[in-house]
Amino acid sequence: MSFSVTEPSGRQKLFAGFLVAFYALVTIMPLAWIIATGFKSPADAIAYPPKVVFEPTLEGYVNLFTTRTRASDEALQERGAPETWYQRIVRDKGMMIVGPSRYGERFMNSVIIGFGSTFLTVFLGTIAAYAFSRFKVPLKDDLLFFILSTRMMPPIAVAIPIFLMYRQLGLNDTHLGMILLYTAVNLSLSVWLLKGFIDEIPVEYEEAALIDGYTRFQAFCKVVLPQAATGIASTAIFCLIFAWNEYAFAVLLTSGTAQTAPPFIPTIIGVGGQDWPAVAAGATLFLVPVMVFTILLRKHLLRGITFGAVRK
Repeated sequence: MSFSVTEPSGRQKLFAGFLVAFYALVTIMPLAWIIATGFKSPADAIAYPPKVVFEPTLEGYVNLFTTRTRASDEALQERGAPETWYQRIVRDKGMMIVGPSRYGERFMNSVIIGFGSTFLTVFLGTIAAYAFSRFKVPLKDDLLFFILSTRMMPPIAVAIPIFLMYRQLGLNDTHLGMILLYTAVNLSLSVWLLKGFIDEIPVEYEEAALIDGYTRFQAFCKVVLPQAATGIASTAIFCLIFAWNEYAFAVLLTSGTAQTAPPFIPTIIGVGGQDWPAVAAGATLFLVPVMVFTILLRKHLLRGITFGAVRK
């Protein structure tokens, strides 16, 4: 009987499939529970034992996007009958809507800061990685190690000096300040990841482009960037995830104008305590942009077929 060293047996495939399915189930359960909690009533959200089967409601999403207050029966009657479905949900609780919440503003702050810092990090990281990969930079190894060493220390360790510096520069609670900060934190990761991808692009491609009359910049844009798309996409995803989910700097350096969603979501308070359906609804919506961004770039996450195509 002959055995293949490359083709797994049917039993091995079955076992591997079971492990993948089990891992996927364990991973997705917390996410599914958060999404389900967003459609529960406050009573069902804190019920014990936890309710798996419940009557769905949009109360959590209404509470997330509105500011409400309790009112007497006379005040509610003066307001007249509710005109919209979300007003009816609030009115059934003996409350009335007094205005929108600040979740929309905080969500947009996350979009501006997260995507802005990701673009700047990938842009600067690509240029720096190309220079380290293609040119004879003095003390290249020392510079690369210095860049890498910035990842060895947790960013929160320098939070107080950054807070004092930002206060002097007037960057506290500003979009620009947070974009620059997240760019500085992510830049080392960007340079190291992209340098590895650019190193694997054969330099012969650029030399051929230069012989054909392209300038160095044209060769970089038309030869290197298209083949480094997979590395750029991977780096962008990692940088966006960090900037999108970052909490400590956002709490310390923002409070109003530039506050992002992560420090705002835990502050959502309902009647009589934490409004867990609203918190879950906010967390669910907060996941969507990163998920969509990752899905759109998923085809670039596989390594390009031209990597290593030319052997020296």
